[in-house]
Amino acid sequence: MTGRRLAAVLLVTALAGCSAQAAQTALDPDDLAGRVTVDAIFTHLRKLQEIADQHDGNRAVGSTGYDASVDYVAQLLRDKGFDVSTPEFERMGAMRGGHPALRVSGRDFRADQASMLVTTAPGGLNAPTLRPGKPSGCAVTDYGSVDVSGAIAVVDETGCSVVQKQNTALAKGAVGLLVVDTGRPAPGGLFTTGYYRQLTVPVGIIDGEADAALRRTSAPVRLTLDGKAEMMKSRSVTAQTKTGSAADVVLVGAHLDSVGGGPGINDDGSGVAAVLETALQLGSSPRVANGVRFAFWGAEEMGLDGSTQYVRDLAMDELDDLALYLNFDMVGSPNTGFFTYDGDQSGQATHPKAMPEGSAGIERTLAGYLNLAGARPADMPIGATTDYHPFLQAGVPVGGATTGSSQRKTEVQARLWGGRPGVAFDPNNHTARDTIDNVDARALGIMGPAIAFAVGTYARSIEGPNGVPARSKRHRG
Repeated sequence: MTGRRLAAVLLVTALAGCSAQAAQTALDPDDLAGRVTVDAIFTHLRKLQEIADQHDGNRAVGSTGYDASVDYVAQLLRDKGFDVSTPEFERMGAMRGGHPALRVSGRDFRADQASMLVTTAPGGLNAPTLRPGKPSGCAVTDYGSVDVSGAIAVVDETGCSVVQKQNTALAKGAVGLLVVDTGRPAPGGLFTTGYYRQLTVPVGIIDGEADAALRRTSAPVRLTLDGKAEMMKSRSVTAQTKTGSAADVVLVGAHLDSVGGGPGINDDGSGVAAVLETALQLGSSPRVANGVRFAFWGAEEMGLDGSTQYVRDLAMDELDDLALYLNFDMVGSPNTGFFTYDGDQSGQATHPKAMPEGSAGIERTLAGYLNLAGARPADMPIGATTDYHPFLQAGVPVGGATTGSSQRKTEVQARLWGGRPGVAFDPNNHTARDTIDNVDARALGIMGPAIAFAVGTYARSIEGPNGVPARSKRHRG
């Protein structure tokens, strides 16, 4: 054998060896799932409980407990080599001062200020009140021939959100809006996430007594909404791998804040701990095709401010770079259920917007893993009060899993999963009892690896029957 041929053989052999080594060291979703253990997840939960115990029993956004939670998560990720950011966002603080009221025929009635960022001019808004023919006032046709130009429109709380009611009234020329509290709210909720940012005129909420007074007069009334909203800054945490395509990012999130009334160890310390441990086991430079970004959102409990502002601040190209979003909120509920977010809308479709293409495949990926783990999943209806919502609204495929919240377990579900029928999946939700002692280890032992498996699957590839649209087919907004 000539020296040249020997060199060629050695080169081919070396390249083959490198290729085999690459195949062997490429990310295996099952391997990643196996490395996310219950013990490791509980290590993070104990730290979050300790933080709450040292800071007035909670980790609510705006508290020192929340800041300590941010520092804990960010430092672990930095130590692992991730590129870590703590993006700021504004959140609504307390309303300060003012005496909101509605004066009708010389008498003052209570008026709650819904337009927290919009006040009336000094001296109040003096105008007549008029009503649409259809009380909800959700569409221009509801007003019929009624001309509300220069008037305060009076509607009830049924049919649609307060933002839609305001926009319809404005289209008819109204200068303000009063919503009567009838006790029959709109199906999707009167106050949608971040609604106050979309109100541009004074909007008040009144009760039946004030409404009755309005019906007895045609004279102008005075609406005074003079409370001052205190806007405050807070932080979320994001961390991205140094490897994988930056144009096909797998975004994985959980909310870091608790409510003010408890430590929030299941809600959502459990999601945080499982996502965090997945990040630490994945590492900052895994052998993956797609970049992975981990997010720990602030102010989910106060209106999704962290995730909503994050989406709003992304440039269009950055939004198109997001291949999908996975969300995990409450994955250790003590009266455990196993749910995947209803990406294919095969259950009770409660969300008015169509699911982005690819959401059904995400559901199938998670459901397939849970089935093989012996936890047959059910659909969790898509809603507007969890951090996937702003991504869904922007057209990003979304999915995730949860073990249930304050919904009550049915008899059928108890036969399927065990536990107590007629009792909430987490009876401690949003209370001081949401502690590490009330988190279910078996649930975490299934859901933690499921989270890691989903992350590993999409980090390896976004193609196939459970994939999501390619970068060239994403046109978000």
